[in-house]
Amino acid sequence: MKSIVYLILCWLCLLASCRGAGVSSREELNDSVITQARLLTMERTAHYTLVTVKNPWRAGEALHRYVLVPADSLLPGNLPEGTVVRTPLRRTLVYSSVHTALMKELGRFDALAGVTDAQYFTDADVVGGLQSGTIADCGSSMGPTVEKVIELSPDAILLSPYQDATYGQITKLDIPIIECADYMEFTPLGRAEWIKFYGELLGRRAMADSIYLAVEKAYRDIQEKCSRHPQAKRTKVLTEMVLSGVWNVPGGQSYMSQMIQDAGGLYPWADDPSTGSLNLDFNQVLAVAQDADVWLIKSFFIHSLADLKGAYSLNDQFQAYQRRQVYVCDTNESHLFERFPFHPEVLLQEYADIFAHRTQNLQFFKPTN
Repeated sequence: MKSIVYLILCWLCLLASCRGAGVSSREELNDSVITQARLLTMERTAHYTLVTVKNPWRAGEALHRYVLVPADSLLPGNLPEGTVVRTPLRRTLVYSSVHTALMKELGRFDALAGVTDAQYFTDADVVGGLQSGTIADCGSSMGPTVEKVIELSPDAILLSPYQDATYGQITKLDIPIIECADYMEFTPLGRAEWIKFYGELLGRRAMADSIYLAVEKAYRDIQEKCSRHPQAKRTKVLTEMVLSGVWNVPGGQSYMSQMIQDAGGLYPWADDPSTGSLNLDFNQVLAVAQDADVWLIKSFFIHSLADLKGAYSLNDQFQAYQRRQVYVCDTNESHLFERFPFHPEVLLQEYADIFAHRTQNLQFFKPTN
């Protein structure tokens, strides 16, 4: 009888050990690492990282799920549903200069194999690679040349999604498409935190985590200093300009609106609930922001107050124009769009300096005469 009981106990132990070996690594370790991003979740486990990109246009829905598994390990059993991506990425096709710049910062520029819309890249290393042929020009982002993509044989495609996107023929190539929805985030730090996802993809987890922690600390330090400014003395800020009869200003719940307020500015549309842009006409803007203290413009053709008045004759009706408090970011020369998405603390400091009239060390915007 004792021998039978002993055999049963051994069998139960064997079942328990087998069950333990077959349990998914997600059950062994579940470590959520995202704190600020609202469109991204990441769960790091012992054997893979589960990433969920939330749908910016349909609340409560997932846009895409990825299961990142190290390329030097066997695929574990019981993987959750999602697109399996072997990491680190070694040959990528990238649609945006924002992400090629980030690859460089993470020390993985070598993983850039091709780009789309090559004519819009200004980084010297990307341009040089295109000229030498080490980086492939795969045509338009709206319809990449399928033959070139096949020849490139990338292990992933990094692109910025849009509402109800289909992406054309590349979806049939069995290449993981990484939907980089970071640009749809609601806060500057939320967007910056996506560096953790790209760090996982590129095999730079520790570096990416370290960069983000430094960014977050610097941002919050600046924000805390600027929060001491009395509300009544805050700088009223106008942004952008009318183009073809339409003036696009950031919505009140957009990350740009928050950044202006975090820098000690007073934003005229702060109470608006929109997270995107507001499409206004000139008179609507004039009625709300004629007395703005500072005017911030991103443009490739405005270099002086004369240019600004030439673009629209009534632009001189704004107080900021009359007091020469117009600051322009030359998008032909500035690296603003590549730099600030993952380093919002740099732009935040620049805004704080402009609002306080400390303008000697600006990197992006320049005072306009």
